[in-house]
Parts: sequence; C-alpha cells; structure tokens
Amino acid sequence: MNSPALLLAATLFALSLGAASLSNVAGTGNAGSDGDGGPAIRATLDNPFGVVRGPDRALWFADYAAHVVRRIAPDGTIATVFGREAGLEHPHEIRFDRDGSLFIADTDHHVVRRVDARTRAVTTFAGTGKPGYSGDGGPAGQAQFRMPISIQFAPSGDLYIADIGNHAIRRVDAKSLIVATVAGIGTAGPTPDGSPIRGTALNGPRSLDFDAEGNLWLVTREGNQLLRLDLAKGVVHIAAGTGRKGLAGDGGPAREASLNGPKGIAVGPDGGVYLADTENHVVRRFDPRRGTIERVAGTGERGDGPVGNPLSARLSRPHGVFVEADGSVLIGDSESHRIRVVTAPRAK
Repeated sequence: MNSPALLLAATLFALSLGAASLSNVAGTGNAGSDGDGGPAIRATLDNPFGVVRGPDRALWFADYAAHVVRRIAPDGTIATVFGREAGLEHPHEIRFDRDGSLFIADTDHHVVRRVDARTRAVTTFAGTGKPGYSGDGGPAGQAQFRMPISIQFAPSGDLYIADIGNHAIRRVDAKSLIVATVAGIGTAGPTPDGSPIRGTALNGPRSLDFDAEGNLWLVTREGNQLLRLDLAKGVVHIAAGTGRKGLAGDGGPAREASLNGPKGIAVGPDGGVYLADTENHVVRRFDPRRGTIERVAGTGERGDGPVGNPLSARLSRPHGVFVEADGSVLIGDSESHRIRVVTAPRAK
C-alpha cells in the first residue's frame, strides 16, 4: 500500500506535469543523415542516442546509426561535426571535460575518442581498438575495453567508463591517465543492496552520471535497475527496480517498481534522476528524497508522438536523456529519429 504522503507527492508531481509540453527539437521522423546547414527540425536523424548541452550552449548528440556526432547551434541549425572522417562506429554517448574537449564513446571500436577543444584534432584517449579486458594499472591507451558504452566525468575530473561488454565500471585518472576497475568483476551477476562496490557483480552497466555529492548513478540494462554507488563509503545501493522486467510502480516506492532495459540516465539540477526506460518506451524520474518514481514522458506504447501532453505522447526506444538547468528534459527518441524536449514547471 502507498502511504498518504507518497500519494500526495505523486499527486503534486502529476499536477506539476499538467502544464507540461512535449515538442520536437530535431528530426522529421524519417531515418537519415541529411539537412546539415539548415534547421534541425527539418533534418533527418538516424537513431539519436546520447544528448548533451555543450559549453558553447549548442546541443550535441551521438547519431548512432549514422556513425557521427552532430551539433545543433543556438539558432537551431544542424551540422555534422565528427565521424565521417574520424571513422566512428556506433557512438553511444558524448561528454565534455572542464577544458571543453569532447569525448566520444566509440563503442564498436572499443575505444574512447578525444576531440581537442582548440585544435579539433581527434585522438584515441582510452583503448587499443581490440576488444578485451586488460590494462588495469597501466596507461589508458594500452588498456583493452569491450564496448565502452557510457562515459562521464567525476567532480574530480576522472573519466568513468561503463565497459558494458565486461560488466564493469572503469576509471581513467585525470592526472596519471592510469586505468582501474572500480566496480564489477568482469562477468554478469546480481548486485545485492548494501554490498561493497568492489568484488560485487554488475549486470549490463549501461549508462552513468554523477550527482553534486559525488555519488555515481548507474542503470543496468540486463539488471533492470537504478543503482547508487556511494564511492566515498564503497557501498552500492538499489534505488529503483525489482530486477524483473516490466512497467509498473509509477507514483509509489521506486524499489517496488519494474523497469525494462533502461539505457540512459541524467541527474537533474534538482537532484532528481531521470531514466530513459528504453524497452518501456518511456522516460521516468526517481526522486532521491522520497524514494519514489514517476513517469515524465511516454505512454508505454511504442510510437511517434504526438506533441503536446508528454504523458500522451508515444516514444520509440529512447536512449538519450539530458536535463537542462531550467529543468527541461531533452530526449533522444532513437527509433522515432527525433530529439524531443519536455518543458514543465516543477512542484516546489
């Protein structure tokens, strides 16, 4: 049974979404890679995945099936920035470091690329290009990864990598560029609540982000859960998901909810954790203060829109999610071949 307090919180959140609006930012709904130099809304995209706001205030995203990184300028025009010459292979996520250099999870090449902020030179930052699991304790460029799929910088500046093919989280030290495994044991397995981070298995670590306190948040694709890794104490906590596939639990305790193949995550400025619950075709929000989960967009039925009420709009296997400073939620709605945005005032 949900407590009155939880039901009230759910009602307030639903009311706050009552004025929400979902609109399209980029893409026509058709798969392709055309439209550079023109309005992003009239361009074709091909499975947009990771979406981020760059230091230049442009919107950047990994156009997964086109094997490129594209940029939407503040005036709404789109351009392909990297990939065609650099030879990316199914890039999943992109991030920027403190200096404005771009990092790309070049997943099927088993490496992480770096694009220098000043020269735009593309180099391999981590990985040899040969799939494997080796190199801990040595230079990142000599280590082997197996499908590095998600990347994010910690407050320390270290780069964390979801090495999904090895069911591990690995870290590249910002100063020494030495690689270490910080979570996972190299093979898939359950992650019990309260277990030590080191020596405990992960099951498909798919996407990660950090909160303001330095906690590492992680969604597991095959584990169907949201995890919080308290790096300071060395303990992992289950935040959401029973581990069973499904779409249930909105408005109630997140630990009792079911997820289905989540593949994107973003910590918002309010501390809320947003999930691209991919195989459920929805975006959801976990409230760390209340321990509850809510629907942000999607009906649970696969489809393409319409624009308007986000809870009445169908999504199609969303992979990317990013939360703006004003609380707007950007969605890489992958198989609708669009980038969408949900804007709404939040309950205080």
